[in-house]
Amino acid sequence: MLSWNSDVWGKLTGPYGSAENVPVLLQQLMGQYSQEIFDELFQEHLFHQNTIYTATYAAMPFLAQIACSTSDAEVRKELFINCGIIEASRNGRDEAPFPESWAELADDAGSSVCTELYREYIEAIGKLKALTKEVFAYTVHNSIEETEKRYILVADAAYRGSYNVANMLMTFIHGDEYVAVCPACEEDVFVWPNEDNTEVLQAYEHDPVFHTGQESHVIVPATLFEDEEIRTLMERVEAIGEQSLAGHLHYLAGETSCPSCREKISIWPSLLSTFTM
Repeated sequence: MLSWNSDVWGKLTGPYGSAENVPVLLQQLMGQYSQEIFDELFQEHLFHQNTIYTATYAAMPFLAQIACSTSDAEVRKELFINCGIIEASRNGRDEAPFPESWAELADDAGSSVCTELYREYIEAIGKLKALTKEVFAYTVHNSIEETEKRYILVADAAYRGSYNVANMLMTFIHGDEYVAVCPACEEDVFVWPNEDNTEVLQAYEHDPVFHTGQESHVIVPATLFEDEEIRTLMERVEAIGEQSLAGHLHYLAGETSCPSCREKISIWPSLLSTFTM
């Protein structure tokens, strides 16, 4: 990990410029965790509009160390979630020794520095992934809101490398709507819960918020999950007791006729298609 006084920090960037203040906040967090300080670090220096920065990569090993060493299960869960959001926003196609987008940093700080930063980031993600069972167990035995459970599933999917699933869940985090794209006509298919039974999902041609009274299209739920990603997601959903998504997944794995062109479509690949990196 970078030393606190390394001049590399000044060469790293966040959403609003230089990362020279990041080591100060990290030192404070490692001394005594504060949610207020973490929020400042995360929102002002590491993450903005689903984008991460070179400063984010450098900070991740420190955050993973806190998550792995803390005796506070709530802190561990918070770091697990937020670091998972960071990983979900990383370009999964980036390869060693470091991302191509770091060319300017490599010229400034040296390719060996970039190689080490990227290696330590990937190592930190592995350490956070290893906390999954602990975070799941804590979630099961404590009163965790459904939305927060979804964020835990986002992080879990990201750590497993299922970036499309992670980003789909993060986009539709409240589970009150989903938007798929018909592979035949490329029109949006709006998937919404039935007003009388929110466990049942239906398809619409237009956004039901702005087009009330339109015809709904039946989604035939799947009885078996043929896709490996959705099978794995269902296992995780059941493990933490996310009841709403557990009911919806059968419909998201189901089939319907496209409201625009009437072609038969499978919801799951049509839903994930816009999140494929």
